[in-house]
Amino acid sequence: METILNQMLAMYPSHSASDKKNALTEVIQEVTLCGLSRAGFFRDAAFYGGTALRIFYGLDRFSEDLDFSLVAPDADFDLKKYFSVLESELHSVGLNFRIEEKVKTAESNIKSAFLKGNTKEHILSFYPDDRSAEKINPSETIRIKFEVDTDPPAYATFENKYRLLPSPYQVKLYDAPSLFAGKLHAVLCRAWKNRVKGRDLYDYVFYLSRKTHVNMPHLKARLVDSGFIEEGFDFTREALIAMLDSRFASIDYEQAKQDVQPFVKDKTKLEIWSAEFFTEITNSIS
Repeated sequence: METILNQMLAMYPSHSASDKKNALTEVIQEVTLCGLSRAGFFRDAAFYGGTALRIFYGLDRFSEDLDFSLVAPDADFDLKKYFSVLESELHSVGLNFRIEEKVKTAESNIKSAFLKGNTKEHILSFYPDDRSAEKINPSETIRIKFEVDTDPPAYATFENKYRLLPSPYQVKLYDAPSLFAGKLHAVLCRAWKNRVKGRDLYDYVFYLSRKTHVNMPHLKARLVDSGFIEEGFDFTREALIAMLDSRFASIDYEQAKQDVQPFVKDKTKLEIWSAEFFTEITNSIS
């Protein structure tokens, strides 16, 4: 008999072991959202980041993590109170996953946890005819990190979205201009060190292709919180474009392409990437 999870997995291509693992991960992400919704999580928090963009706006790349932000700051927010409901939701659809809180050694506004389940067990459970599953290391796990920012920057705006599977549920998430502001903050401020995060650039192109406006007050609040600009800085569209142009001039685009290639199907989209390309398309930002 077909289960809800089989129904959800059938929507994904499953030509390779990687396809199947990614499909499972994405379905688990949606079951997690459903569980959090049932637990009342979205009364206090909102969904944002790459996975939110994929699920609710059609971003065509794989995204690993679940990122959330409280709607209003709350230093006493307790992420653990949602764990039991969330584990029950996962178990109810046949997912043998556990949740572990990530204990941080330094003070942080970010509360983190990991969902963990055995890769081989779940591949064999939902793809019983997959002979390649025998080659999976028995200790390999599917790990999904989810984080909550308990002291979010001001001026984000939100909307409610709905999904029907695994059961109808509602999610509060950042609206598109606020999501774009978060991505622009990442492009400008993320410490890439020796590995440029090409996923940020891929998402940036996606937002511009949809002519997404920027929530400028929210972006400014993020930049001020990061120490990138001062509160009194005259943050205009022209200033933003100048900041982005400077960033794009310093990027190693070959590194950026290598970072994002495992997450996208159509790698030809990356061939055009260059400082000139990103500078030119940035002129359309609004």
